Amino acid sequence: MAAHHCFIAAHCFLHLVHKIFFMSSLDWIVLAATLIITVVYGLYKSRTTKDLDGYFLGNRKMRWNLVLLGIMGTQASAITFLSAPGQAFTDGMRFVQYYFGLPIAMIILSITFVPLFSRMKVFTAYEFLEQRFDIKTRAFTSALFLLSRGFSTGISIYAPSIILSSLLGWNIFLTNIIMGGILIIYTVSGGAKAVAYTQQLQVIIIFTAMFLAGYFLIHDLPANISFTDALKVSGASGKLNVITTGFTGKGFDWKDRYNIFSGIIGGFFLSLSYFGTDQSQVGRYLTAKNITESRMGLLLNGLIKVPMQFLILLLGALLFTFYQFNKAPIFFNNAVSEKVKNSVYADSLSNINDRFETLNKKQTFFAQQYVQTKNIFDKDSLQNLNVQANDLRTEYKTVLHKADASVDTNDTNYIFLRFVVDHLPEGLVGLIIAIIFLASWSSIAAALNALAGCTMIDFYCRFKKKEIHPSEKEAHDLLQYKQSKWFTFFWGVFCIIIAEFSTGMGSLIQAVNEYGSLFYGVILGIFLVAFLFKKNKRNCCFLQRHCE
Repeated sequence: MAAHHCFIAAHCFLHLVHKIFFMSSLDWIVLAATLIITVVYGLYKSRTTKDLDGYFLGNRKMRWNLVLLGIMGTQASAITFLSAPGQAFTDGMRFVQYYFGLPIAMIILSITFVPLFSRMKVFTAYEFLEQRFDIKTRAFTSALFLLSRGFSTGISIYAPSIILSSLLGWNIFLTNIIMGGILIIYTVSGGAKAVAYTQQLQVIIIFTAMFLAGYFLIHDLPANISFTDALKVSGASGKLNVITTGFTGKGFDWKDRYNIFSGIIGGFFLSLSYFGTDQSQVGRYLTAKNITESRMGLLLNGLIKVPMQFLILLLGALLFTFYQFNKAPIFFNNAVSEKVKNSVYADSLSNINDRFETLNKKQTFFAQQYVQTKNIFDKDSLQNLNVQANDLRTEYKTVLHKADASVDTNDTNYIFLRFVVDHLPEGLVGLIIAIIFLASWSSIAAALNALAGCTMIDFYCRFKKKEIHPSEKEAHDLLQYKQSKWFTFFWGVFCIIIAEFSTGMGSLIQAVNEYGSLFYGVILGIFLVAFLFKKNKRNCCFLQRHCE
C-alpha cells in the first residue's frame, strides 16, 4: 500500500512538473506574489484586541468604503468570476436580471435592519430573535444559517480548486485540501479585521485584472471587427438577452428561471434574506463605526452590483463572439478530453471534433458576412450554425460520458479559464488565475468568520453561561478569543469535506443560488414575522427585562 501511494505521489509530481513548463515563469511569479502579498497585508492589518468584539467585528471601527468592499467581496466569490462568463456564453446575459431586486432590498435594509442591529450592538443577527421571541427561535434560525452557509462555502472552495486541478493536472480532492488549508491558516489568524482589509486589496486587484482580460478579448478580434461589431454578432446570436419577459407564443413559461419578474421579485426577497439575515453579510456592516457608515456601504453596493454583474456577463457574451472569429474548442475542459483521448471512443470523438472545426469555419465566414452586410440571411445562417454547434457539443459530451462515466461533462465553469490560458499574454494569465483565488478567499474567509461567530455567540456563549469576576475578565476574553479560532478551524475543515463532494454540480453560480433559496426563504420569513407582527405580552416583558 505504501509503495502504491509513493507511485501515485511520484506520478502527480512528474505530471505537475510537465504542466509547469507550459506556464511561463512570469505567470508563476505574478500568481505567487499576488497571493502572498494579499495574505501578508491582511495579517499585518489584523492587529486588534484579543476578544470577541475584535475577532468577529474588528472593534466596530470600519469606514463605509471598507464596509462596501467587504460586502461586495463576500458576495462576489470565485464562482462569480469563474462561472458567470460561462453562463453568459451558453445562455446569454439574462442572468443579470437576477440582481434587479438587489437595489430595492438595500433600501429596505438600510431603513429597517441596519438601525435595529446597530442600536442593539449585537454580534449576530439571530440575537434579535431571542429578544423578539425566545431562545429556541434564535437557535433554530442560527442553525439554519450554519447549515446553509457551511454547504455553500464548501462549493466556494471547490470552485477555485477546479482551476488548479485543470491547470496543473492535480487531483481535485487533494486540491480542495490544499486550497482550504491555506485559507484556514490566514482566516484563523486574522479574524474580521484581516478579512476586511484583505477584501479591500482583493477587489482592487480583481477589477483591474478583469478589465485587462476584457481589453485583450476585444484586442484579439480580427482587425476589421470593432467592439460595436462584436456586440452586433453577440446580439444576433441571442447572447445580449439582458431583458426577457418569460412570455412565449404559448403564454408565460413558468419553467423559465431568469426573466424580469423572477429577477425583481425573487431577487428582491433573496437579497433581503441574504443581506439582512445571513451572518456572513450582516457581519460585514456590523463592523461599521456607526449607522451612517453601514447604510452607505449597503446602498452603494446596491448601485454598483448590477453594472458590475452586467460587465462580467458581457465578458461571456463577447467571448462567444470571440470564438465566432477564432478557433473554438468543442469542449472547454481540456483535462477531461486528454483523459479519454486513448479510449475506444477516440475515433468517434475525433470525428465529431473534425465536423465541429469545419462548422466553426463556416461560423467565421457568416459572422464576417453579417458584420459587413447586416443581411437577415446571414443572421439566420449564423443562428442556425450556432444551433448545429451546440448539437455537436452535446454529441461530443455524450460520447465523453460513454468513454468514462466518471468525468464531469459540464464544461460551463471552464469556458473563461480556457480563454485565459490559451489567449492571454504572459503575466496576465497568472494574474487572472490569482483573482479567482482572491475572490474565493474573500467570500470564504468572511463565511468562516461568520460561521465561527454564530457557533461561538449563539450556542457556546449562550448555553454556557458563567459568572465572571471583574478580575478574571481579561483572561476570560482571551480564552474566548482562542476558542473562536478553534471554531473557525472546525468550520474550515467542514467546508473542505463539503468541497470534496461538490463535483458534477454543473454551473456553480446557479447551484449556489438554488441551494441558498432552499434556506433563505425560511430564515427571511422568521425575521419578517419578528418585524411585522405585534409582540405578545410574554415577549414584551422579556424584551423589557433584557433592556433594563
